[in-house]
Amino acid sequence: MTVTQQSGVLCRVTMRWGDMDPYGHVNNVEVVRLLEEARIAALGVPVGTGHEVEAPLIPFFSVLPAGTQALITENRIKYLRSLEYRNTPVEVRVWVVSARGGALTLGFEITDVVSRRACVRAETQLAFFVPATGTVLRITPEQQEILAPYSGPPLFR
Repeated sequence: MTVTQQSGVLCRVTMRWGDMDPYGHVNNVEVVRLLEEARIAALGVPVGTGHEVEAPLIPFFSVLPAGTQALITENRIKYLRSLEYRNTPVEVRVWVVSARGGALTLGFEITDVVSRRACVRAETQLAFFVPATGTVLRITPEQQEILAPYSGPPLFR
């Protein structure tokens, strides 16, 4: 058991047959897509995009002002072992590493459901941009309180 298994929320993300490279591994570009799908499952559909039918596991986007854009400012990914294609969803643990200033950093761990071993660990940093004012939205103390129960350790120093 890893420390991250105690933190955040668990999302199940379906792998696609086309995610495989010629070696039968999930391609590194598709790993980023899996992280994105887990982020959307965890935080919900960003304000003003798409249609949210299922409630997010971490209710953060719903407290952002209308028109706010969630922008990725950084991805850090560590491939621990190859992620083999399976016709079953992978488990992705998502947690809040940091929420301060104008940045929200999320931690991720993708686990192979057969071997039960972590294959990928990653952090993604988001900034929230308000096009109407041309400014980056700062995370408020109230928003930090919403995120606090989902916090966990950083993966990179």
